[in-house]
Amino acid sequence: MKRWLPLAGGVLVVALAVILVVALTGDDRSTPALPLRTVGEIPLPGEDSRFDYLSLDAGRGLLFVAHLGADEVIEVDVRARTVVRVIHDVAQVHGVLVVPALHRVYATATGDDEMVTLDEDTGEVLHRSPTGAYPDGLAYDSRRREIWTTNESGGSETVIDAMTGAVRGTVDLGGEVGNVAYDPTGDRMLVAVQGRDDLAVIDPGRRAVTRRVPLPGCDHDHGLSLDVENRLAFVACDGNAALLTVDLGTWRVVDTDDVGETPDVLAYDQSAHRLYVAAESGTVTVLDLRERRLTATGSDHLADDAHVVAVDPRTHHSYYPVPAGANGRPALLERAPLS
Repeated sequence: MKRWLPLAGGVLVVALAVILVVALTGDDRSTPALPLRTVGEIPLPGEDSRFDYLSLDAGRGLLFVAHLGADEVIEVDVRARTVVRVIHDVAQVHGVLVVPALHRVYATATGDDEMVTLDEDTGEVLHRSPTGAYPDGLAYDSRRREIWTTNESGGSETVIDAMTGAVRGTVDLGGEVGNVAYDPTGDRMLVAVQGRDDLAVIDPGRRAVTRRVPLPGCDHDHGLSLDVENRLAFVACDGNAALLTVDLGTWRVVDTDDVGETPDVLAYDQSAHRLYVAAESGTVTVLDLRERRLTATGSDHLADDAHVVAVDPRTHHSYYPVPAGANGRPALLERAPLS
């Protein structure tokens, strides 16, 4: 007993030291490191200010990046790993969406409360369409050839003709809104209404809310992505770092996962059944879908301000624009799956 007591005391000291290190570093080893390898960085032009959404034309390998702090959209050829052009005068650009079938790119100029339509081939500004207050995310209704913009502080959706830029209507959501997505199978728009902590289901033909889906366990739902094949919606709650899975058949929350602090943008690789969640904290979480359930396969701090992500469904590479890459200048980080 006398010989055991000093040993026990030593073990206790070591255990307390380990606990202290974990507490200080936040590394509890409960989630593996990211299952991604570094491919490289593509230098981006301009100042080291905030980037926002990005959208990929996978067929042509063209990635459109919203450089919010510089009021510009940057077009990057991810195959040649070079910048093609920079489109200026898109005030405080937040959302960006390329529609390859139309050879059009759509961007929300939040500073001017408008949506800008660009020619994908030339970068020419084709239309400027008025929206509600603080336009942010975008979605394309392929059946009606309409673009929907989420007007975050305006609490509404603006519906715009994708070819002419004419405003076709507005849908009031009754609260501050996050992202929007079109479900082509159900022919409906889904909107994360962060001011109400629910998911609004909209009939795009009538432009009317047909259902409100409560999101228990969610504080301020903002990010939104769909798995059309498996009839699931993924909703990121930036107030409590939670990711909810909603069954689009039953309209119930079927799963909840922890992600990085203040999750922002989601990107779903449909063919790989892999979801990427990029957070304002710079943490990226990767989750794989098996039998309609998500499992986190890795989570780690990727880079400061790595809060947006896009994924190429052909190569499965993922992209993250950041104000400061390895050399301290703006860069597009490129990662590939380990397997």
